[in-house]
Amino acid sequence: MSTTQSERLRGLLEPLVAARDLDLEEIEVTPAGKRRVLRIVVDSDEGVQLDECAELSREASQVLDDSDVMGGAPYTLEVTSPGADRPLTELRHYRRAVGRLIKAQLTAEAGAGELVARIIAVDESGLDLEVPGVKGRKPTARRVSFDEIAKARVELEFNRKSDKRDAQQDEKIDENDENKEEA
Repeated sequence: MSTTQSERLRGLLEPLVAARDLDLEEIEVTPAGKRRVLRIVVDSDEGVQLDECAELSREASQVLDDSDVMGGAPYTLEVTSPGADRPLTELRHYRRAVGRLIKAQLTAEAGAGELVARIIAVDESGLDLEVPGVKGRKPTARRVSFDEIAKARVELEFNRKSDKRDAQQDEKIDENDENKEEA
């Protein structure tokens, strides 16, 4: 996609996306046989619902049809949210991943290598992480600045044990509160 086309698409689509309190993460035009695919990736702090994507797709389709930015060749429009494998590249991506496990490739200055840890907090300069303990050891805290991270992604967790413990703790607290009210 040419820079001019990219800029024109962004100029047309950004106001539509912003009006829905969403972030325009990516615009991509790729060939697909005789057609092209225009993929618009949007996100927000609360996530993106399927209905929001459908409504935005209808609005974007109308705006694109009324302009000549895509030219005369046929294309397919896709409006989607980022996938689970999306790289964390912006401060807002890290903020949205607080509480999640990430895998980060560290820069040479940070000792290189790979770091798997849970994001505890995020600020303008970096991350506060909890590095899981190995072989029964307790987790350790670690601070990593953004300039020490070459690339990072969220790790998918299918059996996060702490969620179950947190839910059990919440149930015990609720039971204790009910018992106190009855007494």
